[in-house]
Amino acid sequence: MSGVADNTPVVIGVGQFSERVGEPRYGERSHMDLAGAALAAAIADAGASQPLAPALDTLAAIRQFEISATRYSAPFGHADNVPRAIASRVGANPTRAILDIVGGQGPQKLVGELAAEIAAGRSKMAAVVGAEAISTMRAILGRGETRDWSETHGGTIEDRGTGYDGMVDKTSIIHGVGAPIAGYAIAENVRRERLGLSLDDYRGEIAKLFAPFTRVAAANPHAAAPTERSVVELATLTERNRLVAEPYGRLVVARDQVNQGGAVLLASAGEARRLGVPEDRWVHIHGVADCAEPSMLTRESMERSPAAVAAISTALDIAGTDWAGIAHTDLYSCFAIPVFNLLDAFGLERDDPRGWTLTGGLPFFGGAGNNYSAHGIAEAVQRCRAHPGTRALVGANGGIMSKYAAGIYSTAPVDWSESRWQSLTKITPVVEVIDAPDGEGEAESFTIQPGKHGETATLVARMNGARAMANSTDPAICAQLREGLVTGRKVRIESGENGVNAFWFV
Repeated sequence: MSGVADNTPVVIGVGQFSERVGEPRYGERSHMDLAGAALAAAIADAGASQPLAPALDTLAAIRQFEISATRYSAPFGHADNVPRAIASRVGANPTRAILDIVGGQGPQKLVGELAAEIAAGRSKMAAVVGAEAISTMRAILGRGETRDWSETHGGTIEDRGTGYDGMVDKTSIIHGVGAPIAGYAIAENVRRERLGLSLDDYRGEIAKLFAPFTRVAAANPHAAAPTERSVVELATLTERNRLVAEPYGRLVVARDQVNQGGAVLLASAGEARRLGVPEDRWVHIHGVADCAEPSMLTRESMERSPAAVAAISTALDIAGTDWAGIAHTDLYSCFAIPVFNLLDAFGLERDDPRGWTLTGGLPFFGGAGNNYSAHGIAEAVQRCRAHPGTRALVGANGGIMSKYAAGIYSTAPVDWSESRWQSLTKITPVVEVIDAPDGEGEAESFTIQPGKHGETATLVARMNGARAMANSTDPAICAQLREGLVTGRKVRIESGENGVNAFWFV
């Protein structure tokens, strides 16, 4: 690889750090401590002969959940400057400190963005780092204790804000399905109805997809839930695998109670040489693309994500390959539908022997907030090093299939004289949403969520081409929704108090 141009961006190090409550090496680390440990691991992974931290000119931090939205909280306080708090753990003082927007697409998109900065000569070394300590936080709060995790670092910061615009619409929030579990459940039920499956049968389909993921998680030392589970165990609703939103049981949704940090370290080939990073540690970035789309209710089909398909298709094109040329894949799996969306779109088999996760997936490895795909990239880099010349693909999803980034990696060198990162134009909404409906329509999808005072059904219906949403707490209506296929059934919807509409079958 001695002929690789000096301005070629390469991944030189990846790092992960994790701990589980109650285990021997558990240190009750904060978010920043976990992120710092992951960055230190990435620096060590590079195997450089010279110190790397002083050369780090850019650090992009992934926004942790506790500072992502008002529905989250930071009960122990937080750092005033997250990227600089992380950098301080390794003795770095980057010129540029970035705090990225919300969304699981972040780590993969940033790899593309920062690689392009390196190729353009505006950076020589950059890191993408993030962490979550939600499991520790909840454990401490559960004991009635507190901690002080606040930090003051000052310094410049490029705070990009939360970036929630267009990810979730007001109608969904008002009807109690703005959170990911319920939103994805509605998308999932569109696919289930299209396939003509009952709720129980579709739970079996999800279980068949995810059972192999549990085997990967069981072998991963960083997994939050390293337990192999059977199809029956994942598909059957029990007290342990309780219903969280039809059709989901608790075991098949993203697990946010984790203590995990992940980091990716990039450098120009010239800087890597100067600092003595062995070339057998280099992994090349063959193509990165990202795309965004409007909220679920405004899409042509609520089960599909054209943005995800476009991002992956573009990354493959930039890399000059197709799915047959990919040996290792990690598809973002917060729920089943983001994986099914891609398998359906590209004609891929659920039981493809290559597998669809490198970590074990978000329900089993753990959904480390917005930072999960940093772990996917870390695993992809390690697979590429272990199998020189092969390609790995990482797909990273944000929002309710609202944003997607995809990256292709390999030890084989590529030419960056033209950028290999492409940020695609945001897809425009195509369906109108009616906030105050009054009339008849046709049911399209639903979910049912349990609550302290019984179940709430949320229905999405088409009314003269537009979409409307409505709720019902009537046990008889919940039973009807579960009896058979719902799509196309006639419903009556009326606007209600505080914007919460009501529905019943005609």
